[in-house]
Amino acid sequence: MTLTLTFWGTRGSIPSPGAQTARYGGNTPCVELRSATGALLILDAGTGIRHLGRSLLERANGKPIAADILLSHAHWDHIQGLPFFSPLYEGGHEFTIRCSPGALGAAETALKGQMASTVFPVTFDAFRSQVRFRALNEIERGDGYALRTVPLRHPGGATGYRVTDGNSGAPALVYISDNELGEHAGYESPADWRDSLVSFARGASLLVHDAMYTADEYERHRGWGHSRYEDVVDLALDAEVQRLVLFHHHPERTDAAVSEQVAACQKLVRERGARLEVLAAEEGATLTV
Repeated sequence: MTLTLTFWGTRGSIPSPGAQTARYGGNTPCVELRSATGALLILDAGTGIRHLGRSLLERANGKPIAADILLSHAHWDHIQGLPFFSPLYEGGHEFTIRCSPGALGAAETALKGQMASTVFPVTFDAFRSQVRFRALNEIERGDGYALRTVPLRHPGGATGYRVTDGNSGAPALVYISDNELGEHAGYESPADWRDSLVSFARGASLLVHDAMYTADEYERHRGWGHSRYEDVVDLALDAEVQRLVLFHHHPERTDAAVSEQVAACQKLVRERGARLEVLAAEEGATLTV
């Protein structure tokens, strides 16, 4: 075991709590990632980060918390939980908010703007923890992990991450939260964009990928920056990953409907005579890489 990840938010676009989403979860994206040495990376800051914050304080037992918060992008469902991340209101903790260099300024503006007095009662300056903003390099090394980034196809841009323990040939987690695998002329993508993405995900132990739409839904939302289930399976098979985790569930998708899509993806894998474990991201679930 080199990396451990726990899902705290799995839903896309808007929180969707209720009896019909209780299994897979109604909070928007947030994933806790731990290296074998205990280093903490928080992937996205949707509403799931509120529950993560409470859990971190309980587990810290009064000790300082330090983490990098990696934003795939600054759309609201990926940042809206930050004002409710309770460790930020306590002194002694350190958090570094990180994203791609070209998106850092806009992300800082968005995070502080959602806490402006006209829309929120507490300003960003009220945080007592130390909060820094720092751009991500294409390749990063931290305590017990190595990280690479890849640009994604999403309106306004987004970033995907590949994380290992830093050793050559080590198992990898690939996290691609918002990404459109279907064809659309609205993106300024190079001709080999898909080949590059397959190469980025190649051989990953675990691929967490946006799987927001059915085929019918996608035709009504082409260009919105999200993927069909079938296209995600194709990517996982082409990249020869071991496990595929369907993520960024549609806010209208019930637990029963998510389970149906998992079964449909598993059937597609069998029909192709391939080997691939397919599951859906589930709030509270912990996986190892």
